[in-house]
Amino acid sequence: MAEKWADFLISAVQYNAQDTHIVKVMRHVDNGDSVGAGNEVTRQVVVQGLDAGKSYATITKSSDGKWLKGASVEIVTIAAVQYIKTVADSIKADNLGSLPRF
Repeated sequence: MAEKWADFLISAVQYNAQDTHIVKVMRHVDNGDSVGAGNEVTRQVVVQGLDAGKSYATITKSSDGKWLKGASVEIVTIAAVQYIKTVADSIKADNLGSLPRF
């Protein structure tokens, strides 16, 4: 069995009207040797999971249809607001890189 990239993997995102906060993500279970089917979960589910010690990473599909690991996802707190990010910067917005939107 292959080493897991994370507990959960995120392949796509949905932002609010202002493009500052992720509303939902397409989340997959990392089975180690395969990526589970995706299901929509709210941003809050991701934040609660990260707070509880679950690991998240982004994934993208290559041109041949294989999943590729992206970056680790973490919570960054700015002015008492929690953001989910792949880069721990000080910008007041969620950012999971250039994942496709749904």
